[in-house]
Amino acid sequence: MMNTALGRFRVIGIVEGISYLVLLGIAMPLKYWLDVPVAVKVAGSLHGLFFVLYLLALAHVTFQKRWSILKVAGAFIASLLPFGNFVLDARLKREQP
Repeated sequence: MMNTALGRFRVIGIVEGISYLVLLGIAMPLKYWLDVPVAVKVAGSLHGLFFVLYLLALAHVTFQKRWSILKVAGAFIASLLPFGNFVLDARLKREQP
């Protein structure tokens, strides 16, 4: 799966999606309900790293597969929505040999 640009993009997308859900579902409630702000610092930093990797992988797969601007925009928007990366991954799974 990690042998192709699309495979790497899918893996990074899943990791980025999980980090986003951890940030929203665990770290933010810990910060605002239990006054544990360090959770957001750690989860937010990791999510930021994974998001940058996601954008780099998106650029790589875009140039390699010659994706249209609409497909690139859809992949970017999917990264901004909770569970969006998982929906995108299901669609990309059909593309991968």
